Amino acid sequence: MAEIMNTKAETMDVCCPPFDPTLWDQKIIEWENKKFIKTSVKTFFFMPLNFGSVMKKIFKKVQFAETDISGSICLSDHTSKWNMDLYISVDKDINGVENTTLSGKFFCKVYEGPFTETRKWCDDYKEEVKARNLMVRKWYMWYTTCPKCAKKYGKNYVAVFCKVE
Repeated sequence: MAEIMNTKAETMDVCCPPFDPTLWDQKIIEWENKKFIKTSVKTFFFMPLNFGSVMKKIFKKVQFAETDISGSICLSDHTSKWNMDLYISVDKDINGVENTTLSGKFFCKVYEGPFTETRKWCDDYKEEVKARNLMVRKWYMWYTTCPKCAKKYGKNYVAVFCKVE
């Protein structure tokens, strides 16, 4: 009985949906006016400081608007060592937040491991883009699960997601 209760408690603690890397890895995705809401997170040398509180506020507005987060896509744009803009996919405009769209071709490559590997992943991604004769126009990182859920799933998938030509 205790084993069942622990399993149930662990399941309830998971806030991020499982991520299937096969749907995204080494894929070119084309979007035309894909809807996102945009918000910002404070960072200290690129490490997020108030990510959880920002996401809670955004999710309340999403729930109030009676909409869903479309595909659980949350792209991070590290604009400086002190700021990270977040683009969260939605299926309709939401009042009280910054609504925006993304259009174009995006190349996605999925990596797995600790965040300390980010530089290695980015170097590998650059080589992959070069081999495909693509040019990166805009970089995003997609941290597919929070650290707590990554630990529960046993995988920490991170996707480098860039607008390309």
